[in-house]
Amino acid sequence: MAEKFILVGIVPEVIAIGPHDQAVWVCDAGNLKIEFDPNRCPFLSNVFQGPVGAHVQSGTARPGTKPGAYKYSLFLNDARVGTGEVMLREK
Repeated sequence: MAEKFILVGIVPEVIAIGPHDQAVWVCDAGNLKIEFDPNRCPFLSNVFQGPVGAHVQSGTARPGTKPGAYKYSLFLNDARVGTGEVMLREK
């Protein structure tokens, strides 16, 4: 009998942070990778990765980054499973 797996979980579509905050992603289901567009990323790096259970932290926004919406792709065990968005607010 073939098995068909269904990923069940909560993935926030949008998270709002201030210029001195950071985003933190956690996943107990597999290796996690978050990838922003390299030409449109508010953080020092556009790719964040971690093993199962790790807290993957973005760090604070780069100095001078303008407030706005920054989209990213979410990968679990190297398979793209969704998208999200970080809204960078003013102070």
